[in-house]
Amino acid sequence: MKIIRRKTKIIDVAGVKIGGKAPIAIQSMTKTPTSDVAKTVKQIKSLKAAGCHIVRVAVPDMASAEAIKSIKKKVDIPLVADIHFNYKLALKAIDCGIDKIRLNPGNIYKKQEVEKVVKLATKHKIPIRVGVNSGSVKKARNSSMVDCIVSSALKYIKLLESFGFYDIVVSLKASSILETIEAYRKMSKKCNYPMHLGVTATGMYSSAIVKSVLGIGSLLVDGIGDTIRVSLTGKPEDEVALAQEILQALGLGSFGPEIISCPTCGRCNVDLVNIVKNFTQYVKNNQNGTRLKSSRVAIMGCFVNGPGEAKEADAGVAFGRNSGLVFRKGNPIKKMSQKQAFNFLFNELRTKKKQG
Repeated sequence: MKIIRRKTKIIDVAGVKIGGKAPIAIQSMTKTPTSDVAKTVKQIKSLKAAGCHIVRVAVPDMASAEAIKSIKKKVDIPLVADIHFNYKLALKAIDCGIDKIRLNPGNIYKKQEVEKVVKLATKHKIPIRVGVNSGSVKKARNSSMVDCIVSSALKYIKLLESFGFYDIVVSLKASSILETIEAYRKMSKKCNYPMHLGVTATGMYSSAIVKSVLGIGSLLVDGIGDTIRVSLTGKPEDEVALAQEILQALGLGSFGPEIISCPTCGRCNVDLVNIVKNFTQYVKNNQNGTRLKSSRVAIMGCFVNGPGEAKEADAGVAFGRNSGLVFRKGNPIKKMSQKQAFNFLFNELRTKKKQG
């Protein structure tokens, strides 16, 4: 199965293309006070190193908006200002060099105020994300929350278009996964603007994984989504890692080798959990700046779950009691010690020669 992505308008965010045939961009958000320039810059650089493409910063006050000017001088990744309640914060953020504005239709909706933001965004050639959040949408009588979310987004888009503005990205977030999925599906049939995917308030790590995979993953399979942000109560770098795993699992992105392993059972005679952890660390320790292929490597706990079940892996090892059988594409090569097997797999990742 190949995912056919929805056709959309292309939006440029300081050199990062969103929509069309551009790769799906990964976003995250800083969790530092934006007014603290040093801490915010440090986190932005950490996010970029983790593989983030666009970073959003909170702008709750004028000090945060003014800090953008200093932050922009120290980073080289597109920044988005998250604006709520006060349109003047958007104006200041634009004047200070922000690359994109997120406006919430639920709390910045006065026509004159929106027009001022649009005029300045047009002058500086920066896009606006219409970021609808279920928490700020007033539910109309006899209408579902989904219909209210979609209606809110459409009305705001028409308002922006009435000012001749079309550099628009759309997001429709709800804490309910099913409402989020339904809202994006409905909206995707009503406009051709690129969409930023996310499920808000997903919680801690395990909860965030489940909700994000179900919500974001389901929409991506439908071909919907041009940028994604995995919301997580935790480090923003973990949001980037989870986003990469979602995209890579669906064949929508490539972020290095994929390590697969069996769940183990009574046939397993080795501590596979630690073996997998050790190999992951081994790869990190030995990479030394070497760009590894985006290959699939299998580490299996017995010969039953070995070459046969893992034959789609580019290379792998099936461990017995005292050694491991290494293989390529399901074809056995020879038995090796754990250390030798690690060396073999790592060399398979770094070589450019295709193995049969």
